[in-house]
Amino acid sequence: MTTFEWIVTGESPVHVRTVLMAHGVTRTFLKQVKFHGGVVTLDGEEVRVVVMARPGQRVGLQLPPEPTNEHVATSMRPLDILYEDEHFLVVNKPAGMASVPSHLYPDDTLANRVKGHLTAIQAPSNVTHIVTRLDRETSGAVLFAKHHFAHSILDKQLKNGELDKRYVAVASGRVAPNHQVIQAPIGRADGSFIKRAIRADGRQAKTELWVCAQSATASLLAVKLHTGRTHQIRVHCESIGHPLLGDWLYGTQTNPWIHRQALHCARVCFYQPFLGKWITCYAPLPADMALAIEREVFEL
Repeated sequence: MTTFEWIVTGESPVHVRTVLMAHGVTRTFLKQVKFHGGVVTLDGEEVRVVVMARPGQRVGLQLPPEPTNEHVATSMRPLDILYEDEHFLVVNKPAGMASVPSHLYPDDTLANRVKGHLTAIQAPSNVTHIVTRLDRETSGAVLFAKHHFAHSILDKQLKNGELDKRYVAVASGRVAPNHQVIQAPIGRADGSFIKRAIRADGRQAKTELWVCAQSATASLLAVKLHTGRTHQIRVHCESIGHPLLGDWLYGTQTNPWIHRQALHCARVCFYQPFLGKWITCYAPLPADMALAIEREVFEL
């Protein structure tokens, strides 16, 4: 069972709950600890979170057990790991692979392979906590947490805008200006379960982009996501008149160099609180993206 321990600092007594929350334990996660078999301790003795802790004492947290999800199949197929420690895992997702299982893709999604990896290394839990996910035809870095506490920490970073995701994209046409922020709400398009659209009753969405290079017919973009809506980059690029190359849903798929949307999550940066440092992971550019950039943007 996974356990954590922190020494109480400062000069005055504080509630055990205050110590836990200072180390990223949210109120929501505390409820899960309380009702699902987790334990909070003070100097090794089980206590309630309202107990006062003195400076120098040790506050402990034993995570509740996480029963395996039998509905997620285990796949032992290869996984391209960009970063791994006790608590977090970053993997490089190839284009064409779904992030999580569905009735269309039940057995060999990224989550299935991560479950296989966690099983192979005999991790304390093989539950797959996906934190960031990508469309099936988008490639690049995907972040997983290895337990519920780590997941709740990254969820908070996501909500606070601290978890930084950067993309490389190739858009049709000459995008201008060279730096822009697109703020337009996104919701489900009328008459479609898949397609999204800009609509007044949609969820707030913010995308920042920079033009890195251009040809007469295409633009190489660096993109930062400030929110994480479904198809956000694809919808926002279409909304300014520059759908991504190869995007059959929001543009046209008739590109000779890339047969999917030209979108790749190239970098993920997050704070690792258990090590006390920032972790930055880079996913190398796949061959089809590199070819599209070479042929379309630099016209070689």
